Amino acid sequence: MQAPAPPGAAGANPPQAGEAPAPLADTPVRVYLSRTGAVETVPLEQYVTGVIAAEMPADFELAALKAQAIAARTFIVRRLAAGDTSGVPAENADVTDTVDHQVYLSRSVLNAWKTDGKAEQLAKLQEAVRQTQGIVMTYRGQPITASFFSSSGGYTENSEEYWSLKIPYLRSVPSPWDASVNPGNRETVRLPVAELFGKLGQEMPEDVKAVFGSGGTNRQASASLKAAPFKVLSWTTGRRVKEVRVGGKAYTGREVREKLGLRSSQFTMTLDAGEVKITTYGYGHGVGMSQWGANGMAKQGFTATQILKHYYTGIAFQQASHFLK
Repeated sequence: MQAPAPPGAAGANPPQAGEAPAPLADTPVRVYLSRTGAVETVPLEQYVTGVIAAEMPADFELAALKAQAIAARTFIVRRLAAGDTSGVPAENADVTDTVDHQVYLSRSVLNAWKTDGKAEQLAKLQEAVRQTQGIVMTYRGQPITASFFSSSGGYTENSEEYWSLKIPYLRSVPSPWDASVNPGNRETVRLPVAELFGKLGQEMPEDVKAVFGSGGTNRQASASLKAAPFKVLSWTTGRRVKEVRVGGKAYTGREVREKLGLRSSQFTMTLDAGEVKITTYGYGHGVGMSQWGANGMAKQGFTATQILKHYYTGIAFQQASHFLK
């Protein structure tokens, strides 16, 4: 991934659907289907429909689905324009159907929706794609890296605080809508103390072992520890854990999230009855558009354009035909 150049003067308003047919709607996208190893070739707008069907609940507001459609289209147009086939195991494919790129539902799966009682949901997704046909997000005249995630704990994240690269349009912004519309925005998991240390790849410190034993499940003794065996050392701009000390080692919040399988790197850790209680807020890496936040904005009357301009700082909109020749 290369850092985009500074912002340019591309038009601030997206082309309006219905003004003229978007060119290159039939541009082929070759999708590697990870379950079968087959490659499915579909028109660009069919691909976008398959992505939003997989990536966002169909009962979300239409404006949120339109925002997701533009983000999904931007991702694939950027890839196609650059000839980028990284991460694809087949030479004759452009992209996979997994989270490594964008999750995608095949044409046959979507066709089955029509007979499985999901015809109305499919029509809604297709309408979101139709109303945004050909529109992509740009930054200084080039398609952006349109990253998105499920939900935030109140703020999105600066790109360099989760990945290593500072991207000017992936800035931390408030996202207060998530918690009010997402019933699963907060989750608490419990781990035996020994399991916590084991998953982080270190031996349990002697003082902790003395209290909990090698099994780490003494439910009565945690109050005798003078200090908890973990402490958050710093926070990111997006209010996620930047660095945390567990035992004698320091970890990034991302490392802890990935090693423990947590929903996000915005979490708190406490000792409770001989176990470690970890409460997470939000779901995903936190960079770019929050899908639940987008739905909350849509419920308050924000348009797809307004949603995208909130989550992607300083972006503009252009037609995909500018980049696909």
